[in-house]
Amino acid sequence: MTNVFSPKRANRCTFANMKKDSVLILSGGMDSVTLLYDEQERIALAVSFDYGSNHNRREIPFARLHCERLGIPHIVIPLDFMSKYFKSSLLEGAEAIPEGHYADENMQSTVVPFRNGIMLSIAVGIAESNNLKYVMMANHGGDHTIYPDCTPQFVEAFDASAQAGTYVKVGLRAPYTNITKSDIARRGGKLGIDYTETWSCYKGGEHHCGRCGTCVERKEALAAAGINDTTDYED
Repeated sequence: MTNVFSPKRANRCTFANMKKDSVLILSGGMDSVTLLYDEQERIALAVSFDYGSNHNRREIPFARLHCERLGIPHIVIPLDFMSKYFKSSLLEGAEAIPEGHYADENMQSTVVPFRNGIMLSIAVGIAESNNLKYVMMANHGGDHTIYPDCTPQFVEAFDASAQAGTYVKVGLRAPYTNITKSDIARRGGKLGIDYTETWSCYKGGEHHCGRCGTCVERKEALAAAGINDTTDYED
């Protein structure tokens, strides 16, 4: 049975006798699931955030599935205030999600303002509360033009802030920052990951739409990695 992390029991010694040193932000998408398997020996806890996006209900069960499979504790933290006060097409229903390639200018509407900064800040607090040295996220090079909180500049600045603001000097590890999603897919292929057990589509329907930016990117990455794409697309 999975070792379930309990916030009520949490204290600075929860993971003190374990060699693992990191908290991973795990969405249930291709990138973070790959990082979960890639760095599983270091991950003491995986954290998913339910911030009211169209696709949270589709992603989070996959995050839970993989953590159970690996025996890694997993928690879900609600951030419902984001859907109430933040502006993003990800928070407005499937019909608001633009279709096309990530490089298209209209994809900027999918930005949830400072989403990674907020999630990472919470993860840093959890890490310090449990005497863990790092938080990890699975941003990659393809995110840079659309999402400012995925860039190398953001990673460097947040890492410095987290270390300066914590007693245990919690650092940010983002090992995929300068590689592509295709590179991540290749790594996942070598790790034996079944990507049908991940979710990408921003519309969050019963099947991947096959037309939104994340679906297009998913198709391209799997094709470039030479992985047979058996995703159930609508189109």
